[in-house]
Amino acid sequence: MSNNVSNALSQSNAADINDSSLQEAANTEPMSAATSSESAANNPDVEVPDIEVLDIDALLDIADDVAITWVRKQGDLDEVIDALATCGRVALDTEFIKRDTYYPRLALVQLNTGNHVYLLDAPQLQLADLWEALRKVDVAIWHACGEDLGIFYLLSGCPPLTNIFDTQIALSYLTGQLQMGYQQALADQLDMHIDKEHSQSDWLQRPLTDEQEQYAIDDVRYLPALYLSIEHALKAQGLYDYVWADCQLYASDLYDSQHVEDEAMYLTIADYRYNSQQMAILKGVATWREELARATNQPRTFVIKKQAVREIVTEKPNSMRELAHKTTMHRSMLRLYGEELLKVIRDAKSLPPTEHPDCLVPPYRSKNKVLSKGVQQAIDEHAREIGIPASVLMRKKWLGQLYEVVALDKDVSELPQGLKGWRNDWVVKTLIPVIKKHKTELQQGMGIRVQ
Repeated sequence: MSNNVSNALSQSNAADINDSSLQEAANTEPMSAATSSESAANNPDVEVPDIEVLDIDALLDIADDVAITWVRKQGDLDEVIDALATCGRVALDTEFIKRDTYYPRLALVQLNTGNHVYLLDAPQLQLADLWEALRKVDVAIWHACGEDLGIFYLLSGCPPLTNIFDTQIALSYLTGQLQMGYQQALADQLDMHIDKEHSQSDWLQRPLTDEQEQYAIDDVRYLPALYLSIEHALKAQGLYDYVWADCQLYASDLYDSQHVEDEAMYLTIADYRYNSQQMAILKGVATWREELARATNQPRTFVIKKQAVREIVTEKPNSMRELAHKTTMHRSMLRLYGEELLKVIRDAKSLPPTEHPDCLVPPYRSKNKVLSKGVQQAIDEHAREIGIPASVLMRKKWLGQLYEVVALDKDVSELPQGLKGWRNDWVVKTLIPVIKKHKTELQQGMGIRVQ
């Protein structure tokens, strides 16, 4: 879309379309999500009052008529900040490049305040005030916000956001599909079809092509309508509070993953089959790789790929020759940093056992299916009671961590965060007793010696 068209749209529509018109198109009375969720949770048989039919066509008409404005000058950002202060909710997306750098290069920020889409030319702007304004919005709507929030936390220095609504997470409650793409979400929920061909294009080039600009606009143009459609369905089923809590949990997890200390990076690629010396080598190599990647602003995998890290841990090379022949480390990196890496490996190997990191607890594996069947039955029953997919109620990672808590007699305070929220009462009162009934089998399946 040309700048002339953008300006014309802005002038003709800014006064005609606002966030309240989106709510009117939704044809819904404001509903207490807490009341709806509590009634459904306490009495699965209660009938939630019918909500009037959502007028999808009206929502899409509003989206099609939304004004478009490029923001390229610092002074023009004030309009965006003012809009965020009054809009209540905002839909967001970002475009960035992170193919050959450690730090992502933010190219574009797209915002839809309900009556206006703003395209922020990120390389030309100081965005500190924007990040702060986004923290204060009631609802920040994203779709699959993992990478976007990672960039937000990296560039903003802000604490974990508490206003996130991720439509991908929300759709998992309604469909059981954990990673539905934006294109499919629009097609399934709104019967709207958009082009996703330009997702990997060069977003730092200026000017953007018309196709890139249209792609960027479409990424947020229909997001408020998608949100209202999903919100309508969730509240009708008494699920909105559950989704909101999981979205904030995800935002917090993303913050934690973005703030892992260098010396703890090894835990993200550790294997339970490594012995304590191998864990020491892994810790040394992973820490060295992280520091070098950041210092040279290149991706970790450009320094050493994960496969090569695993080979170093298992082969424990002592010389440049062994490093070259027993690992798949890139030859250019071997020439530049081989001797430095060998010193890291030697230092780790020379550590006394008392200074080795702890080995990971093995996951539960057993041919005896009594425990697994009992746990799955409990998960399925509770999922049916509250009306959500079992895969959403309990993630594999959480279940593995729960097994570890029970098998090692840890306190319930050490449960993963995902099992400390609205799932906690069910986990403590129902699921843990089921697991404890088969505790011996659990410990044997994890290779833990039973006294």
